[in-house]
Amino acid sequence: MMPTVPNYDFSPVLHLLLLGAALAAGPIAWVWWRKRSEQPRARLQALVVLTLFLTFDLVLFGAFTRLTDSGLGCPDWPGCYGSASPVGAHGEIAQAQAQMPTGPVTHRKAWIEMVHRYLASSVGALIIVMVAMAWMLRRAGEADVGLGLPMLTLLWVCMQGAFGALTVTMKLFPAIVTLHLLGGYGLLVLLTMQAVRGQAQRPAAPAPALRSLAALATAMLVLQALSGAWVSTNYAVLACADFPTCHGSWWPEMDFNQALSLWRPLGTLADGTPLSTAGITAIHFMHRLLALVTVLVLACTAWRLHVAGLRQGRWLAGLLALQVLTGVSNVVLGWPLLAALLHTGGAGAMLVVLTSVLAVPQVHAAQRRVPAGAWEGAR
Repeated sequence: MMPTVPNYDFSPVLHLLLLGAALAAGPIAWVWWRKRSEQPRARLQALVVLTLFLTFDLVLFGAFTRLTDSGLGCPDWPGCYGSASPVGAHGEIAQAQAQMPTGPVTHRKAWIEMVHRYLASSVGALIIVMVAMAWMLRRAGEADVGLGLPMLTLLWVCMQGAFGALTVTMKLFPAIVTLHLLGGYGLLVLLTMQAVRGQAQRPAAPAPALRSLAALATAMLVLQALSGAWVSTNYAVLACADFPTCHGSWWPEMDFNQALSLWRPLGTLADGTPLSTAGITAIHFMHRLLALVTVLVLACTAWRLHVAGLRQGRWLAGLLALQVLTGVSNVVLGWPLLAALLHTGGAGAMLVVLTSVLAVPQVHAAQRRVPAGAWEGAR
């Protein structure tokens, strides 16, 4: 019998917070050193961009944690068997691994899970520093430095921590894991907005029609990411092992009622009945159908951005090609880890690109008016 472990054990929380702060100190010191001769505002902007990069890495590592079945490598939260690291939980992990050698608890999986938590705590610490810097700039008279986005980002990362805890304590409940992944994408969006709006020289805002198309593409991409996360968290990637057909058919046997049963444990329906092959196939196939529309909208958006002379058009086109390639590879190559990671990262990168277009503030008509003195000089 495996030992009973409480879902929550907050005894190591102070050690974990100190470790997160220590990990965050490195990027903060690097920014301060690189920007030591510049204004505080430039240091804040550099920290935002660096935090965006590290958050993207965190999203990828979260996908790696999920794809290596390490999400329950430590069955309690926030530590590992009440310890701040797997070193302190060596005996409990060894006992669990002896009883079930392939997991869910092994030494390797415990380390992967805890490294993910360490990285998440460091990103949280960086966001706290960003909020503090923005607040100090406001106090120093920088009235155009906003606090709304930094505060929303801090609230969002706290919510992400709560979903991370629920992912463990609710034993990989598919809806919770899906929302946790989408929350990571949301954090990328918020940080991208801050990075764009904090630039010393903002790029020109896109035309209203192009902005509307980019907003539609973003909405479709979020919906597709939601569908993809649902596929991944239900382990439905290999429900169809052939492409473009599925089980040798263009329309295989499917149960959409099961596929759209959202609030249920992993692998079963709400009443405990196992999820059928038809239900898992429907989860997979819905993602394929939605991808047809999403790819068309994204391709059209990439072309329009390119015609408008925006470099985001080329980025979006390249990422879209990578996304299609890795999506097909996941099926025909049996869900290889690299392709799966690139597929998750590609969706996040496309969200960053589209957000960088939408985050540029529009110039209102009143701001575009020519000053009265200019008319006098032109007479």
